[in-house]
Amino acid sequence: MLQLAIACLVIALIAALLGFGGIAGSFVGVAKILFVVFLVLAVLTFLAGGGYRRRSY
Repeated sequence: MLQLAIACLVIALIAALLGFGGIAGSFVGVAKILFVVFLVLAVLTFLAGGGYRRRSY
């Protein structure tokens, strides 16, 4: 998920450098949404894995 957000951000930067402002704005919006989804999933994963403890034999 984070890789997709970074890829969208890179595409947006390239589009902005080439003068495609509308496309760049769209990709920045997609990158923001993907990054927020990544953060939510990461927090949920950390919280769900926090109760797990390894047994020592």
